[in-house]
Amino acid sequence: MTTLDWIVLGLFFLVLIGIVWWVILQKEETSTDYFLAGRNAGWIAIGASIFASNIGSEHLVGLAGAGAESGMAMAHWEMHGWLILILGWVFVPFYARTKIFTMPEFLEKRFNPASRSFLSIISLVSYVLTKVAVTVYAGGIVFKEVFGIDEFMGIDFFWIGAVGLVVVTGIFTVVGGMKSVLYTSVLQTPVLLIGSIVILIIGLEKVGGWGSLMDICRANTTSFGDSMTSLIRSPKDTEFPWTGVLLGSAIIGFWYWCTDQYIVQRVLSGRDQKQARRGAIFGAYLKLLPVFIFLIPGMIAFALAQQGKLDLSSSDAAFAALVSQILPAGLKGVVVGGLIAALMSSLASLFNSSAMLFTVDFYKKYRPQSTEKHLVIVGRIATAAIVIFGILWIPVMKGIGKVLYAYLQDVQSLLAPGIASVFLLGVFWKRTTPAAGFTGLATGFVLGMTRLGLKVFENGINAESLIYKVFLAPNWLHYEIYLFFLCILVIVIVSLLTKPLEKAKLVGVTYGTATAEEKIETRASWNNWDVAHSVIILTIIIVFYIYFW
Repeated sequence: MTTLDWIVLGLFFLVLIGIVWWVILQKEETSTDYFLAGRNAGWIAIGASIFASNIGSEHLVGLAGAGAESGMAMAHWEMHGWLILILGWVFVPFYARTKIFTMPEFLEKRFNPASRSFLSIISLVSYVLTKVAVTVYAGGIVFKEVFGIDEFMGIDFFWIGAVGLVVVTGIFTVVGGMKSVLYTSVLQTPVLLIGSIVILIIGLEKVGGWGSLMDICRANTTSFGDSMTSLIRSPKDTEFPWTGVLLGSAIIGFWYWCTDQYIVQRVLSGRDQKQARRGAIFGAYLKLLPVFIFLIPGMIAFALAQQGKLDLSSSDAAFAALVSQILPAGLKGVVVGGLIAALMSSLASLFNSSAMLFTVDFYKKYRPQSTEKHLVIVGRIATAAIVIFGILWIPVMKGIGKVLYAYLQDVQSLLAPGIASVFLLGVFWKRTTPAAGFTGLATGFVLGMTRLGLKVFENGINAESLIYKVFLAPNWLHYEIYLFFLCILVIVIVSLLTKPLEKAKLVGVTYGTATAEEKIETRASWNNWDVAHSVIILTIIIVFYIYFW
């Protein structure tokens, strides 16, 4: 980092502070202001926030590392713009009509309070123990790699980077709430894009162009004959068989993009259906970029290492190595600003979503007489508590972080089936009963966590035992698919055996039950431009699959 780089980085933070200060001046009087930016966000802020919230450590460290390790195998998860379109076109009307704050709240309206509480618990546990923990841990790693500092005043720079990330992000999230997350994303997204595109261009130039990159990566094949550029891998592939990756990635994607509080909260902040939908369409456009600005740079890092032009200590160090070794002075400051922006935005969204779940789904439920100002205070305290928990969790992450990071996608594949199946049938099958919704959630969570728990003791379990064959032997994606269809079967059976909700209670929360006025409102919220842009996004995804098939 040269003096010029530090100046550029300093200017970035000054603008960031200015935005947060402006947000503070917009006094937040209600919980809607604090958690959903007053439900007054426009499509640019929504789309930018969707993208910036998604781009966290799993992209900065993991996706680039995956590109360096296995090439295009993880690209399926990054081509999920079509699922964001489903969020905008199909689910935004449902969520808008019910005026909900949280996804658990939606389940209460569709099913019962028990389903709401159960999903809240699942969400909070998954946020704090996986997303927050991994983001903080990876943040420390990124800071240490990028700045090239091992120790500062006798302290491991990992700790300084990780604690600093949590504290700074926590302060502006506690003070500014959802508005600070939304509006700082508008700054962070272009900074991140510019920095990553610069790395892509310079990296391609140094490796000898696109053709040279493809030649080097195609030459590296698996034992089943698949190259690093192959999207569709052999069904015998131990990690990414096509028989599991196509449907398996879609199940995780549906859960994440259409039902997870972390993402859906962005569209709930829209001032109306039109802004929310267009925000989702804009977010779908942006979601096409990570393959090119993170995964392909990881492949470039691999190619440069093969050519002897880059010192690559590990796959996970791919992006940081590119930043520190190939970028000229000045540009490093821009890219480091983008790295910090992504980490902060991702962590800020996690803090805000977690605090909202606690305040709305737990505190307000047991203290319904609380005033709006009181709920905002509780939300700030809850956010601060999560920040403190994040700091306390860092020593644990430093010891087991690599293990947790390796299992991050696995954890998501174990959380997704139960939640995805309940939302899918709950919205599209009116006969789904409250008892079935809760049973489906419980089945998915218990069987998913059973596999996760057994993996800790995998080495001590007999490979010939029934437990091993049922829970551990299947490929992680195949297990996810089995679990998804098992949850659907359980929901259908329980629904047929239990009493359904009255038709009056299904109005507005299931497909085909909207009132005439609601249908008119939804139809008025989109036009040919929305359709055209959605078609363009789908076309790009299809062309991408054809090229890398």
